[in-house]
Amino acid sequence: RAGRAFFARRRPDQEHAAVLVREADGAGGVRERVLLDPVELDPTGLTTLDAWVPSLEGTLLAYQISRGGDEQSVLHVLDVATGEPVDGPIDRCRYSDIAWLPGGEELFFVRKVAPGEVPAGEEDFHRRVWRHRVGADPAGDELVDGPGLYDEHTYYGVRVSRDGRWLVVTANVGTARRDSLWLAELADGKIGPLTPVLTRTDDVQATAWVERDGRLYLRTTDSAPRWRLCVADPRTPQREHWRELVAEDPGSVLDGVRWLEPADGGAALLVLARSRHAVAELALHSAADGAPRGSIPLPGTGSLTGLSTADRDTPDQRGRVWIGWTDLVTPPQVQRFDLALNATRLETAAPGAVEVPPARTEQRAFSSADGTTVRMFVLTPGGDTVGKAPARPVPALVTGYGGFGISREPAYTPAALAWVAAGGAFALVSLRGGGEEGEAWHLAGNRGNKQNVFDDLHAAAAALIDGGTTTAGQLALMGGSNGGLLVGAALVQRPERYRAVVCSAPLLDMVRYEEFALGRTWNDEYGTAADPMELGWLLSYSPYHHVRPGTRYPAVLFTVFESDTRVDPVHARKTCAALQFATTGDIAGRPVLLRRETDVGHGGRSVSRTVGLTVDQLSFLAAHVGLELR
Repeated sequence: RAGRAFFARRRPDQEHAAVLVREADGAGGVRERVLLDPVELDPTGLTTLDAWVPSLEGTLLAYQISRGGDEQSVLHVLDVATGEPVDGPIDRCRYSDIAWLPGGEELFFVRKVAPGEVPAGEEDFHRRVWRHRVGADPAGDELVDGPGLYDEHTYYGVRVSRDGRWLVVTANVGTARRDSLWLAELADGKIGPLTPVLTRTDDVQATAWVERDGRLYLRTTDSAPRWRLCVADPRTPQREHWRELVAEDPGSVLDGVRWLEPADGGAALLVLARSRHAVAELALHSAADGAPRGSIPLPGTGSLTGLSTADRDTPDQRGRVWIGWTDLVTPPQVQRFDLALNATRLETAAPGAVEVPPARTEQRAFSSADGTTVRMFVLTPGGDTVGKAPARPVPALVTGYGGFGISREPAYTPAALAWVAAGGAFALVSLRGGGEEGEAWHLAGNRGNKQNVFDDLHAAAAALIDGGTTTAGQLALMGGSNGGLLVGAALVQRPERYRAVVCSAPLLDMVRYEEFALGRTWNDEYGTAADPMELGWLLSYSPYHHVRPGTRYPAVLFTVFESDTRVDPVHARKTCAALQFATTGDIAGRPVLLRRETDVGHGGRSVSRTVGLTVDQLSFLAAHVGLELR
């Protein structure tokens, strides 16, 4: 932002990451300073930083914080030069997008409706988009409105073009992957009429923005389940005017796009972030016509944690790309690509030093129950970076997610490395229901197709057993949230295949999940019990409803968080009780336990609380599969 670099970093002695700024020191050098540290705001460590966005000029920082894990974010704005507050607190900003207008005097943001505007308890499901003047009373904010904008939509996104001329608003009904999209011109301090571009009946997804060249860019699934890139004139943004700039790649998924200006003033390029079987790739294309212009070398088989290029007002950094990078054995770091050199080098390593255990890494393919090829990343003990299965079966820890089109990519996971350091194997499965192979992969594992996700996990376990990596008596599962549903379904469907399971913050009563917390916002993913056919889908796999008395179940540890405002702990409590009643296993040898934690929720938490939870989870699993942690 205008020559200032903003970034987050956590030192080994810090409970939370802090936001820092790197800038010129006035003497020809560069200095770094802490701009915002959550622990300075709250020494108890219970306050989490939910989001932060610097103004276009880099002079102000909008940030959102919440306390005790409830994720009920409160918006603040501080002065970057002095660190002094200039606005806030503004409450009701959970899941609020923020878009700054040029000059830093105003921003667009999203806010939940006030108590009393809707029936009590309904506030989490109703939001509005507002234009706010920094430092002014939010009661006087200008409401952004347009045709269909507040018709059943639950979540909103806002973006403003760098020249301040165009406002883009997106909306979704719950977590449905069908976007509504509007565009408005901003002129003479006024918001022009919102022009509808997409509605949810179009049944496509699109991420849209107006770029520096004045064109509307759309990364979309329109006729492209693995996404393609289109452009249009923002004055005629409707779908019939879209022109394809970069076609869908049948072998990879288009995850993101960044504008890149060469240092020599040459023609602008686009950096396209792709993932091929969940492994990151970066490609260069002409901004003018979309033609390929080469690729950006990456360190190996890994994933992106961020992607940045210089903004319009930082000309001395043109031609550079900053790449947040991680893989299964590398803590998150920043790599820098220089276009003029066509080379990528390490810019900033993760702070602190840790000895990573020798591990072999590979991506294996196997067939699921219906013949579909599925892949998983496997870490096993050893000194080579790539190798075969262990010479003898070892305890294996398997995890995955398989929902909402979310991809699980190869990333640094301390729990996995602790397991491998003790002699075990770790597997991360790219299940259907996720986004690893595009939107078709997601749809193959949601709604009436949800059993495919569980079949994929069962097949992964079978492949590990058949390949000699592990045995059923050494096989452990761990998953959280939708991944908790995954392992919950797995343990009731194939109790003989798994020896121990950690089920964290899970959805388990799929008949009544809509009645609790944010459950109703997920019914596009799972289906609704109000529809007889969809109730049949839910009953076919709902873990709570498939607990059978007289069954020898694995050892199970449920972990729940009392401030969880996404998934109610009632799911784990009632299923824990059902399993305790039903299992015929030795209570000492195969216990079913519930671990309850207060003052934390579904998302961010302090490092010490994370370590405490991980130690309990791994110790439980290791004790039941014969792994000696050290």
